[in-house]
Amino acid sequence: MAKIIFYEKPGCGGNAKQKALLTAAGHELEVRDLLGHPWTESELMRFFGARPVADWFNRSAPRIKNGSLAPERMTAAEAIAAMLADPLLIRRPLLESGDRREAGFDTALIAAWLGPLPSEDVKEGCPKGADGKPCPATGAPSADIA
Repeated sequence: MAKIIFYEKPGCGGNAKQKALLTAAGHELEVRDLLGHPWTESELMRFFGARPVADWFNRSAPRIKNGSLAPERMTAAEAIAAMLADPLLIRRPLLESGDRREAGFDTALIAAWLGPLPSEDVKEGCPKGADGKPCPATGAPSADIA
């Protein structure tokens, strides 16, 4: 199976489920802190490929949810600058295996790339419980954690 570098938000319940699914499929994960990594523009760009700029973003990020940031109206340069300043904006997880990099957890894409997954019920996005409580704070730049 594949060796995958998995950039996560520490404490994220969704990322925990995604990691469990990948390890259950036999993949070896090297887990890294997405929020604490010293990203550069060129390094981050490699995860987004030809996707539209709006698809680069974590839709659960507080600045997007509250409407203070509109990814659909941003240029690539504006998007990267915003993400470097506030890594909570980066769509996660970021996955790297071999020469390929991807952003987000699209089970069909991952299965086609790395092989079948034992389940497809693990999705991308914030799996907050019914009480709506966010994941534990991680020292991220925003007061709201998503």
